[in-house]
Amino acid sequence: MESTGALSTLFHLSYLVSAILFIVGLKFLSSPAKARRGNQLAALGMTVAGITTLASLWAPGAQLHNHGLILIAIAIGAVLGTWGARRVRMTDMPQMVAWLNGCGGVAAALISTAEFLQASARGHTPDATTVASTMFGTIIGSISFTGSLVAFGKLQGIISERAITSTFQKILNGVLFVAILALVSAIALGGGAPPFYALLGVSLVFGVLMVIPIGGADMPVVISLLNSFTGLAVAATGFVLANNALIISGTLVGASGTLLTMLMCKAMNRPLTNVLFAGVGGGAPATGGGGPGAAAAKPIRDIGVEDAAVLLSNVQSVIIVPGYGMAVAQAQHAARELADMLAKRGVAVKYAIHPVAGRMPGHMNVLLAEANVPYDQLFDLEQINADFEHNDVALVVGANDVVNPAARHDKQSPIYGMPILDVDRSRHIIIIKRSLKPGFAGIDNELYYDPKTMMLFGDAKAVLSKLVEEMKRAA
Repeated sequence: MESTGALSTLFHLSYLVSAILFIVGLKFLSSPAKARRGNQLAALGMTVAGITTLASLWAPGAQLHNHGLILIAIAIGAVLGTWGARRVRMTDMPQMVAWLNGCGGVAAALISTAEFLQASARGHTPDATTVASTMFGTIIGSISFTGSLVAFGKLQGIISERAITSTFQKILNGVLFVAILALVSAIALGGGAPPFYALLGVSLVFGVLMVIPIGGADMPVVISLLNSFTGLAVAATGFVLANNALIISGTLVGASGTLLTMLMCKAMNRPLTNVLFAGVGGGAPATGGGGPGAAAAKPIRDIGVEDAAVLLSNVQSVIIVPGYGMAVAQAQHAARELADMLAKRGVAVKYAIHPVAGRMPGHMNVLLAEANVPYDQLFDLEQINADFEHNDVALVVGANDVVNPAARHDKQSPIYGMPILDVDRSRHIIIIKRSLKPGFAGIDNELYYDPKTMMLFGDAKAVLSKLVEEMKRAA
């Protein structure tokens, strides 16, 4: 008995250590300079928790079986996770985040379902906490799973990025929501397995219909919200299994995901209800020309690589504004090379990062960190906006909606009120884009037609590389 008590204490202490590592790792993620270390500490915390849980399987008195299957599952997951982390391109990282988030959600839902059905099969009457936790884990985990799959499809281009809305879809969502409440009531009153199966199915369908009406412009917020859902589902599963590591880690993920969702909504100056239900990006794209050779509705100014290189070589300050176009072209390394060359010429170079640029929270920071861009050159919207007025050249690389001046004055625009990077206040503006195609919000960008704006059409990586070559030749 003393041995068993000592082991129990050791297990609890190990979970405490893992919880501390999770918290410290999460704290470090708030700083670009410490983010890598934070990831490593959190991974170490999960390793400690995993080893502790495995050790408990072989502890005296443990009534768990199928140890071999558990080890096989861990091995398969480790191989797939390692393969994915090494093979998935940085531009596809949002899709991978959505996929992994969905895996976490479905795991929580399946565990909650299995625990409830096992208790029902044995004729046990679970206590109120267990019933509430299993239902909550099943509902939220299922919604997170199918919602994340839809987000993955939109990000990957399998499903249209536009907000797919209809009156029927809205009515169906309402019916499904009422059905979930009714099934929860039936289960709480002792309905048993049939209504629980129905609850699982309805929740899965609801997750699909919840994300389908949300456009590609809002995918960063959706990913963050679904991430918080998965965390809450995992925490609920922790209560079902009486596992402190799951409770703590799930709560941390849920809380941080919720805070990040709120911050991103604030960055867009839109409430979460507007993101989820307004269908932004569901209209037909505004006209703006299909490419560099297309006839635009308004006059634009083209600039060649040679002229752009001359301009950049004769200024004192440049602010680079990265967007999703930079990610698609894998142009972060070329951008850093250009910035390094400008810095050698005495030009002050900064990067302006909008909170919702790209397709997941912190997307631009991740890309630039991969290219070893110095952290002290990265500035968020609030830090950098006052500098544009005194800046010589704003070099926009694939950004669109986050630099659109319509957000300030056009009350009919879906992005009206969203804080933007004040690129239009720079003395000169160079925009590198493949075409005049609208961004995620599906609207034209007024910045293209600003008299100070010069469009440099082409693939971002190729254009930036040519700029570097031109500047080397001129030197």
